[in-house]
Amino acid sequence: MQRFLVRRFFTTILTVLIVSVIIFAMARVAGDPRTLMMGPLSDATQWDALGKKLGLDKPYYQQYAIFLLDLAQGDFGDSIFEHRPAREIIGEKLRNTVELAVVSLLWSTLVGVPLGIIGAVRRDGVIDRFGKALALIGQAAPSFWLGIMLIFLFAVRFEWLPPSGREESKAIILPAITIGWFFIAVNMRLIRSSMLDVLDSEYIKLARAKGASERAVIWMHALKNALIPALTFFGVSLSSLIAGSVTVEIVFAWPGLGRQAVTSMLASDYPVLQGVVIVLTLMYVGTALLVDILYAFIDPRIRYG
Repeated sequence: MQRFLVRRFFTTILTVLIVSVIIFAMARVAGDPRTLMMGPLSDATQWDALGKKLGLDKPYYQQYAIFLLDLAQGDFGDSIFEHRPAREIIGEKLRNTVELAVVSLLWSTLVGVPLGIIGAVRRDGVIDRFGKALALIGQAAPSFWLGIMLIFLFAVRFEWLPPSGREESKAIILPAITIGWFFIAVNMRLIRSSMLDVLDSEYIKLARAKGASERAVIWMHALKNALIPALTFFGVSLSSLIAGSVTVEIVFAWPGLGRQAVTSMLASDYPVLQGVVIVLTLMYVGTALLVDILYAFIDPRIRYG
């Protein structure tokens, strides 16, 4: 078990280092940041002074070492246009994105997982057919279209919910439903498919033959073994939810990381954009590491394989 965790941990560190190299290289290829930070009236002395302040007068390997040291301290530099630390901007947007992700995850899990279980236990029943239709709509409908339709119906037509922003607490409902709808569909189909495979296995038949109750067969034996493929998608979906849907955040004017990344890219605000990419990368690899650890606890074959 310890060897398994150490191996996964070093793989995670290596992934973060590779991403940091790519970000560092792309920032240098994009051009000299002094062209954006200095006005047209600046002279060569000011140009050289700013380059020395930013460390641009040093060799690339020294610049990369400084870049890594700053990242380890959570220092992404200062925003070119807002003239304040990029860490503050990212922290503000991250709180909004995490809030939206948590609500979307709860909504998609509380609806999708029970529908998948019921659909497998009572296949071709009314709830199973309803779940299939819901999954088809959820996977086929584009998120921007669904968001616009929800705004038109619940914000414009009935005036029950605010159409955008996050000034009101209930403003999170529509974007959370929009993001979570797709994950409801996938969760439902994954759980249903996995449960069907497990329920047809020999050890489930043996448990029933020994007189185990149907509730024990479903919740204690079948569900635990059906969670592995669903857990894989859970890790991916959790990362995607935290990163936020750029389209949904733009449609609902939600001030999250996805919308901030687009804004920073259009404004060429490289420190903020680099910080957003680093934060999202850490979230993805951290979630992947967590899923690997959960794998090892759910299925011992993984940690001993």
